[in-house]
Amino acid sequence: MLIAITFADNKFIKTLWLVIKNPGFLSKEYVNGVRVKYIRPLQLFFILNLIYFLFPVFQLFNASLYTQMYLLPHRNIAREFVLQKISTSNMSLQAYTLVYDAKSQSLAKLLIVVFILIASLPLSLIYRKRNLYFTDHTALAVELACFNLAVNALLLSGIFWTLNTAFNWADSGWIQYLDDLAITVIFVITNTYFLWRASRTFYNQKGFLQSSRVILALIGLYLSLEVYRLLLFFITYWSI
Repeated sequence: MLIAITFADNKFIKTLWLVIKNPGFLSKEYVNGVRVKYIRPLQLFFILNLIYFLFPVFQLFNASLYTQMYLLPHRNIAREFVLQKISTSNMSLQAYTLVYDAKSQSLAKLLIVVFILIASLPLSLIYRKRNLYFTDHTALAVELACFNLAVNALLLSGIFWTLNTAFNWADSGWIQYLDDLAITVIFVITNTYFLWRASRTFYNQKGFLQSSRVILALIGLYLSLEVYRLLLFFITYWSI
């Protein structure tokens, strides 16, 4: 009921469309004190995160145990902890994987705010300005999270669910290729678009300076995601 009312709200739709069409504009308006026409970035985030939490969508901010153990930079650490865990318990690796993945999926949806705080750090360093405070960079990081929830988690989930339904009807198994690596590639492409537009709109960057800082911001975003996934691993590990 709450979600239906929210989507019926013209202000919500207008704000969400701005985040997708013109990344950085909502944060700029918020920092400049224009808060009547649009939903605040944090309000938009909580609404989208609620939808993300309630419905089965891409686990954009999650990482499966297999990904943690074999694909990420901290894979050796993760593998050592997991093997030690199963050696001192009665669970097999397969059984532990099922328990871990279910727990991690739930925690990832609750810990997105941690990713926002981590992602604010490289933004505040790369786009350091006298007239901007850390909270201003955090506002953009919140908008970035909203963009990812709306585009990569919800919109793409709907598109791929529709395609998967059609392809399954045609006895095609293409969905198996939509793994963590494929989702990461989608994440990089879409976030490059967001950072490029936000760099110009929110930080007033142009030319070579804009290009170089977008590259640095992408690297910073990648590192932020890796730190977040490491924290997610340990929080999930200790909660089991």
